[in-house]
Amino acid sequence: MGRATTRMRILRIGPAAQEATAEAGSGPSEGAHSVDPRPDTLVVEEPMEIRVNGTPLAVTMRTPGSDVELAQGFLLTEGVVAGREEISVARYCNSVDEAGRNTYNVLDIALAPGVPEPSTGVERNFYTTSSCGVCGKASLDAIRTRTRHSPVGDPVRISTDTILGLPGKLREAQKIFSSTGGLHAAGLFTHDGELLCLREDVGRHNAVDKLVGWALENGRIPLQGTILMVSGRASFELVQKAVMAGIPAMAAVSAPSSLAVDLARESGMTLAGFVRGETMNIYAHPERAEE
Repeated sequence: MGRATTRMRILRIGPAAQEATAEAGSGPSEGAHSVDPRPDTLVVEEPMEIRVNGTPLAVTMRTPGSDVELAQGFLLTEGVVAGREEISVARYCNSVDEAGRNTYNVLDIALAPGVPEPSTGVERNFYTTSSCGVCGKASLDAIRTRTRHSPVGDPVRISTDTILGLPGKLREAQKIFSSTGGLHAAGLFTHDGELLCLREDVGRHNAVDKLVGWALENGRIPLQGTILMVSGRASFELVQKAVMAGIPAMAAVSAPSSLAVDLARESGMTLAGFVRGETMNIYAHPERAEE
């Protein structure tokens, strides 16, 4: 349970070594390659089924680890719950592999008494891929869930130097990425750049859900006065998840989509993209960014 990486034998092909001798006076022939069998570290990707009160709700392809955070964060960002008090218990189901061992790939969340079960609009028609959490939604309307933690009135101000420094801090804290090169990261920071929590996953939306689930477990919802930094692009769904958790500012090392910008502007969330080196673009609510 919770293994995030695995080792596999691979075949490494590269340029042939320069073994020219003084007598030969030349290196290997043009186009020559070396073939080197070696072990390599890969990030693990496995399906996880999320159930609510015993009923299957969604399947996501994720990196094992922080599964309870992932499930609880997913329920909050989908509008099923608004706080930890609305969740009674989270438990793994007895899903077994061919050898009879529990896979820890099915997690059931029991809602607290009186909390309505999710509507059919939240259910996935197909599994959620690691690249796009929107895939399988019944309709776009199902994504536009109204948040109970609007960031509109959050008075936080964040210096531009703080925002520009976040990608380096995020990369430095990515322990699994350093060994695999195959993970997205989401980091939650204070307004002055202190890292509160970082989560990695093959799916960028999973990484954000894990962060939100961490905040839920620690009584930090809504996430006022914080900034979310993501390692990839700023998609509509990531902005929606941040808005659902009450995060007032979000930054990404890559581009936002037009729909992500529209949602940030409508929801009162500051959105920065292309945060690299000494430059960035602010697409929504620049009044929170200060020199």
